Amino acid sequence: MAAAPVGPGAAFFEVLDRHRASLVAALRRGGPEAGAQGTRLASRFEDSVGLQMVAHCTTRKIKSNSLKSVKKFALILKILSMIYKLVQSNTYATKRDIYYTDSQLFGTQTAVDDIINDISCMLRVPRRSLHILSTSKGLIAGNLRYIEEDGTKVHCSCGATAVAVPSNIQGIRNLITDAKFLLIVEKDATFQRLLDDDFCNKMSPCIMVTGKGVPDLNTRLLVKKLWDSFHIPVFTLVDADPHGIEIMCIYKYGSRSMSFEAHNLTVPAMRWLGLLPSDIKRLNVPRDSLIPLTKRDQGKLDSILKRPYITCQPFWKREMEIMAESKMKAEIQALTSLSSDYLSRVYLPNKLKFGGWI
Repeated sequence: MAAAPVGPGAAFFEVLDRHRASLVAALRRGGPEAGAQGTRLASRFEDSVGLQMVAHCTTRKIKSNSLKSVKKFALILKILSMIYKLVQSNTYATKRDIYYTDSQLFGTQTAVDDIINDISCMLRVPRRSLHILSTSKGLIAGNLRYIEEDGTKVHCSCGATAVAVPSNIQGIRNLITDAKFLLIVEKDATFQRLLDDDFCNKMSPCIMVTGKGVPDLNTRLLVKKLWDSFHIPVFTLVDADPHGIEIMCIYKYGSRSMSFEAHNLTVPAMRWLGLLPSDIKRLNVPRDSLIPLTKRDQGKLDSILKRPYITCQPFWKREMEIMAESKMKAEIQALTSLSSDYLSRVYLPNKLKFGGWI
């Protein structure tokens, strides 16, 4: 029989335990940071179909009487008819399945994806209710067990191999964990490095998830389900650059394209663990390990700083201002300039033990 993972002692998790207690208390009070409701953002959809989503407005319009939108309208009806058949037969299909039913008609996978999002928004139901599933790209590892909809028992381990995020998150049940925290890792390369360094065992019990960059719907649904089920602290580990911050905001506040379903996808209680721009100076990361901000980076950073929710995150704002002032960014891999295993051996353990999150 395999030996149980041996992690740090109880004293190591004291700050984490206090953080979790404060989150649960805020949840009971209905506090905005720990609440179940995500931030709802206004979005605007393509004018060719006339489907718009504007703040404080429930009006939905579809134009069917103009040459500009007639093809899009026809494609919406086509996909609606396919959804009806799926619901009637109680079967499911992926977005890719739908595209390949008539790839010449649809033209691109993106066209199908956009229409499915429009229909979900128009009907105000999650994609799962349309019997349409997404192909998962995310991975999960650590202290977690669950049963999939078809009865398959899944035991995520702390070994070198991760488990693929299920394609039907709503269908999983009997989730069991003793994890003290959930760590969301931006990039697959960093996630795999942490597995290779045996981070899960060293920090056991914990759970690690990666969306391999911008997270897919199922990865976001899984993170949300884990938070709703266990209310354990959720942290993100992203590059200290505008792209990493954008990804972190998607997990916490949602994306504009899926803002109509934000309450099912976001985790307002999530915290930024690293890599913080202030850490770069504090740890004396060599300058030759840093990368100058491009004009595109600066534009992205300026855009994020103007978002309404940033005013509620003064510490996040200060970190982004540090980045803007230095005109430099850094990938997580920059920590290897300090030592090859600095991330897993020093950086993350100290952050978790002493509360180095914002």
